[in-house]
Amino acid sequence: MLKKNLSAPLSTLITRTSTSIPHHLFSNFSPQIKLSLPHVSPFAPHHPPSHNPTCRYYSYYSLPCLRFSAETLCSKSAEKAKSWCWNCHAIPESEAPFLVCDSCRCIQPVDDSIDYFQIFGAEKKYGIEGENLEGKYKEWQKKLHPDLVHSKSQKERDFAAEQSARVIDAYRTLSKPLSRGIYLLRLCGVEIDEEQTISDPELLAEILEIREAVEEATTSEALNPILNQMQEKLQNWSNAFGHAFQSQNLEEAKMSIRRMTYYSRVIDEVVKKL
Repeated sequence: MLKKNLSAPLSTLITRTSTSIPHHLFSNFSPQIKLSLPHVSPFAPHHPPSHNPTCRYYSYYSLPCLRFSAETLCSKSAEKAKSWCWNCHAIPESEAPFLVCDSCRCIQPVDDSIDYFQIFGAEKKYGIEGENLEGKYKEWQKKLHPDLVHSKSQKERDFAAEQSARVIDAYRTLSKPLSRGIYLLRLCGVEIDEEQTISDPELLAEILEIREAVEEATTSEALNPILNQMQEKLQNWSNAFGHAFQSQNLEEAKMSIRRMTYYSRVIDEVVKKL
């Protein structure tokens, strides 16, 4: 009976409810709730206006889209679009993100052709734990601190605020394995299907069992073993995603992301109860 009707959206099984699910109801369990993935800000490429020498603000950036194929993203770096200062039209000599013009010292607008990895000078890969994201994040925030731009024009202060917000979102996205994996897939033009259902009877049975265990656990002694188990499973599937993405097996990578989504949400629920 268990394997007959076991097909359900993932979020149905990981959304915490007030009561546990009785074992005698498993065979009739057929929920219909969408998978809810963690928020990752969409990387919406900016389509710049045509170059117009008579327009002061023609200086937005010329890379129209960052939805690379997996081959482009995994095998070579994307060619960086040329950008220039909106004020003096100088072209930067450095390959670093164009934050402040070296010639006139004007703060530049957000360059949407620069992805989150480039902001931190990191290689576009999943395993970036050794890239010192936190240190680079703090360096960016110091450069964008309101005290350092208060004497600038309103336009430049607005640019600095936008730059700061983007750096914050980039740091939050890349600092966590799950959101980093989803972001990498989006750079490859791959979206996770929120309607995807679970058809694996063994996985579905595991989900139901763990959810019930979380519901019934009321002490830290009962919750900590569950937390440790989920963290281990999350790490295993994180490793699986890294291998799949490196080998450009995007279907395996998507499956790993769905598993990571489930285990991450269980961890969140356990932490709330501790």
